[in-house]
Amino acid sequence: MLLILAILLLLATFSTKLAEKLGIPGLIVFLGLGMIFGNDVLNLIYFDDPLLAETIGTAFLIIILFEGGFSTKRELMKIVIKPAFTLATIGVIVTAVVIGTLAYLLLDLSLHSAFLIGAIISSTDAAAVFASLRNKKIEPKTAATLEIESATNDPMAIILTITIIQLIQGTFSSPVFFVVNLGWQILAGSLIGYLIGKVGPYIINKAKLETGGFYLVLTLGLCFLSYGLASEIKGNGFLAVFITGYLISNSQFVYKNSALRFVDGLSSFSQVMLFLMLGLLVSPSKVLLYWQDGIIISLILIFIARPVAVFLLTIFWDYSLRQKIFLCWGGIKGAVPIVLAVYPFAAGLEDANYYFNIVFFVVLLSALIQGATLDLLAGKLKLFFGKKKPSVHSLELISLEESGSELIEYNIKKESELINKKIYQLLLPKHSLVTAIVRNKDIVTPRGNTVLKAGDTLFLLTRMDDKEALLAALEPEKDVPEEDNFLNKSKPIPEKENKMTSGLNIRKRLK
Repeated sequence: MLLILAILLLLATFSTKLAEKLGIPGLIVFLGLGMIFGNDVLNLIYFDDPLLAETIGTAFLIIILFEGGFSTKRELMKIVIKPAFTLATIGVIVTAVVIGTLAYLLLDLSLHSAFLIGAIISSTDAAAVFASLRNKKIEPKTAATLEIESATNDPMAIILTITIIQLIQGTFSSPVFFVVNLGWQILAGSLIGYLIGKVGPYIINKAKLETGGFYLVLTLGLCFLSYGLASEIKGNGFLAVFITGYLISNSQFVYKNSALRFVDGLSSFSQVMLFLMLGLLVSPSKVLLYWQDGIIISLILIFIARPVAVFLLTIFWDYSLRQKIFLCWGGIKGAVPIVLAVYPFAAGLEDANYYFNIVFFVVLLSALIQGATLDLLAGKLKLFFGKKKPSVHSLELISLEESGSELIEYNIKKESELINKKIYQLLLPKHSLVTAIVRNKDIVTPRGNTVLKAGDTLFLLTRMDDKEALLAALEPEKDVPEEDNFLNKSKPIPEKENKMTSGLNIRKRLK
């Protein structure tokens, strides 16, 4: 079994290159490999336990959402939190109602069954969205809206799904309870996420552990702690995890760069394992039995329900038509709907197999149609700026809180005012210093007469106490960019002789 699993992981890893060339989302490849190795095709791995899949899938989703919060920029969060949260709550209800109504009218389904399918597939999936956007430069406001919506809309989808199951079983209490339950889940999840997110960096800095690896274990422990505490008080753990990751990543703590790489790697592993497992759970022959209903529901979702929700709820905010179209098309379905499709099994509903197979078919079409054409559409809408290039070199300052120092990474864009300037001509506070320059995969030792060029990556050592004054002096304005560098439109920097430091348009390296 371990040998087969190892082969499966290796195939999944190397197949991403083929998927990238073909323009197919990686999650489709992972699902496909799972189905091929599963009991309905090669029968190399037998997995037929929906309840176990729900438990394992939840653990993987926790890590994926934690990394989503870790990679969210503070500047973007401030801009998009209101529209994203509106889409994550009211938008989910609108989507579910439109799908349920049209499915009831067009298909031979009961009203409760139609609305249950609508509730299960109403949320935009964080795992699918993060996997589709993680290596792409999409216009920041649009991408952040989609990512934050997908990370925070699970509570509403879960509550809707459970409520409709209770209606089918005749155990639903009252609409008042539904509203109170929803409010408490959001409030409790937010409070726990805020608490752990604020206390976490302090714990990490004060821990003084023996080796750096334990700091990474501590970070992961905080991630699961936020989910566990929120769940214990009946709050939404997924929302708590996202907020915890966001607050920790926007704080200062030791081994931060290592933690970023560690969480990113865990998230990639979780995405691969999650979709492989869900692929193993599915029998392709059973899914294809419902292809007609699946196509109709997919068309309703992609071309009617999602656009109605987006255009209706973004009317109060400044989104262009191009951005709204992308938000409509970016509402990809993925792991969460499949996990929610297991709930009818847990509840013992008679048509549980039908719900699961329909939802899987819809997810497959959504990922294949929307995910595969996301780059193309973004390019046509002029919202796509290429693929993110990973840093060839990475430097990190490993020091405890008492050192009061920080190492900042900054990339010089082709429009930067710093191009062709020498380091001695630039201005930084007294205790700030350019420590290294990465240029064309080589490391250049910075000297006073070193000329800065487009594409250079600079590493700067500064005191934490000087950071705000430094940013205030070097960043008089912050314009909302059309690319992913929020601070690339600064005013020209004044020249000053004999300074071995550089006045830079600095921002922390964020994924």
